Amino acid sequence: MTEEQVILVDENDNQIGLMPKMEAHEKALLHRAFSVFVFNDKNELMLQQRAMHKYHSPGLWTNTCCSHQRDGESNLEAGKRRLQEEMGFVTDLEETTSFIYKAPFDNGLTEHEYDHIMIGYYNDAPNINTDEVADWKWMPLEEVKVDMALNPEKYTAWFKIIFEKFYEYINVNKT
Repeated sequence: MTEEQVILVDENDNQIGLMPKMEAHEKALLHRAFSVFVFNDKNELMLQQRAMHKYHSPGLWTNTCCSHQRDGESNLEAGKRRLQEEMGFVTDLEETTSFIYKAPFDNGLTEHEYDHIMIGYYNDAPNINTDEVADWKWMPLEEVKVDMALNPEKYTAWFKIIFEKFYEYINVNKT
């Protein structure tokens, strides 16, 4: 099986090339990505715990799912595909915002992503893919916020960045 390719982009999200995922992470090159946040009707966020064998951030809690778009795939198509692959269900998604972040990891790799944030709604239990996900839970946003402040080491770098900078985009319980 050939290694997954990521879409290299400029700072305006214009595609400038393709590169194997590991090489892009080794070279810290900017590439397109997405983060999906799924809520239930109680305004709880579905979190996933990354599988323990992941090459970075194993065992950490993060948003419902995230990954990279494939060449020619829209953000929404990619979000739905990966939601099915990781969490075992599909739901309608809505794009909310996007941003660039850079997060180096202890293993020498760096996530440098143009990340598209999407929100969806679902009320049932997922059928997790244990190759990707160790566990999952529903959690109210305010509890996530408090726990993240008390235990930041339990959460992925990108989730903490999104939560801090874009809380208003993912907080669907606006007044």
